[in-house]
Amino acid sequence: MATNLALDVKLLEEARIIGKHATKKAVVNEALAEYIQRRKQAEIIGLFNTINLGTDYDYKKQRQQP
Repeated sequence: MATNLALDVKLLEEARIIGKHATKKAVVNEALAEYIQRRKQAEIIGLFNTINLGTDYDYKKQRQQP
């Protein structure tokens, strides 16, 4: 899909050099992949402390070897 974007040329070139990418397209694709990954990780982190365990649940007991 062809798309025209107005990107900061200096940032794009710096990202290309730092990421050792051969093309601007590779830089943009990796940046999008990292953006998506970080957003998904943030969603997972948001789930912490949202599960209420029963008051009789003993997590230490689950860790013991039989």
